[in-house]
Amino acid sequence: MTDFPSDFTWGVSTSAYQIEGAPAAGGKGESIWDRFAHRPGNVADGSTGDVATDHYHRFPEDVALLAELGVQAYRFSVSWPRLLPEGRGRVAAKGLEFYDRLLDLLVANGVRPWLCLYHWDLPQALQDRGGWTARDTAYYFADYAELVAERLGDRVDTFLMLNEPNVHALLGHLAGQHAPGLSGLSDYLAAVHHQNLAVAAGVERLREMGAWRLGTVVNLQPIEAASDSEDDRAAAALADAAYNRASLDPLFSGAYPAALAPLMEAVVRGDDLQALRRPLDLLGVNHYTVQTVAAGEGPIGLRVVEPPPGSEVTAMGWRVAPEALTRQLLELKERYGNPPVVVTENGAAYPDPPPVRGRVDDRPRVDYLRRYLQATAEAIAQGCDVRGYFVWTLVDNFEWAEGFTQRFGIVHLDRETLRRTPKESFRFYQRVVAGGRLPD
Repeated sequence: MTDFPSDFTWGVSTSAYQIEGAPAAGGKGESIWDRFAHRPGNVADGSTGDVATDHYHRFPEDVALLAELGVQAYRFSVSWPRLLPEGRGRVAAKGLEFYDRLLDLLVANGVRPWLCLYHWDLPQALQDRGGWTARDTAYYFADYAELVAERLGDRVDTFLMLNEPNVHALLGHLAGQHAPGLSGLSDYLAAVHHQNLAVAAGVERLREMGAWRLGTVVNLQPIEAASDSEDDRAAAALADAAYNRASLDPLFSGAYPAALAPLMEAVVRGDDLQALRRPLDLLGVNHYTVQTVAAGEGPIGLRVVEPPPGSEVTAMGWRVAPEALTRQLLELKERYGNPPVVVTENGAAYPDPPPVRGRVDDRPRVDYLRRYLQATAEAIAQGCDVRGYFVWTLVDNFEWAEGFTQRFGIVHLDRETLRRTPKESFRFYQRVVAGGRLPD
């Protein structure tokens, strides 16, 4: 039996666009995902987040599930355009009222709110001004963060700045697969740097205001070279710099990794690098898989290699490699001086069967969670300062460009009725949380 520290934080994570629905309720403004998802061909099944899980209207039911699950914390994001329809200026009072009610209910049920300020749903009005390719967006973000802290912060346990800026830059500004659908190297580099500026500006603004715990969230995965060739090893080093380190090196050392620094010169100004170096109370790490890359064509000279035939993969095609999480956490410890870390997302998509007599048999997900929790415990045993673990996600939801074709939830969602049914993974995680250990 594997025990976790007594003060370890157990939680579950969601994001606004993936669950809320109600895209115009209460005067909410359009987000880049509202726009992107409605363009034919952008989402695998043609779905949108217009309804999603209808959390906007059903949040009491979801909070009841959190209470039943027994987690101490709930990581969710606030929709920037739900509060500021134009991204700045006018405040939508009904949007604030929604989050007021949600926070009050979480606190009443003994669940600590971990509020993520941005999870990819930029106000379209700001995108029309350049979005993350425009430097001003970083400072609009700081203003928005201040508003949220002023109006909602009295019930917030932890503020997290941005979710996975590395993924948002890559898929939304280089690959064109996510909102806002850009695909230029210059757009990508600007999005990387300006999101880093936003993290620093947000942390600085909230530090001036109060005593919250402050952090940010990155997606990390070990990058392996497809072969021992010099070209493939160079491609892996560049991929690691661009994916894993472009958001972290500036925070911890005030510099971009050497493999990326020449490219970043086009967007870095004056004392930017000094401004980016900000102490955090915790670093959120989202982790799902490991990637193999090889030298190739394209704007940054590399390509992702599919897992070898016979590899264990999830429904997303992602390799199941729990030891990669241990390795990633150990690398953070060595490279950045063992910062306080919370695993803010970990989970898996599988083709779950429909509910039968109120039960959903998702044993592959149970096995996945057990193995990744064991990997987390291994990192702690080797000295990593890991302070919590959050499952992705509570309820099956809108999985970005995959739409509703992929189910990550520990609670099954019936798309027609929106009925929630806890899966076996919910019951498994409930036992983990209650005992603070992995059951035999």
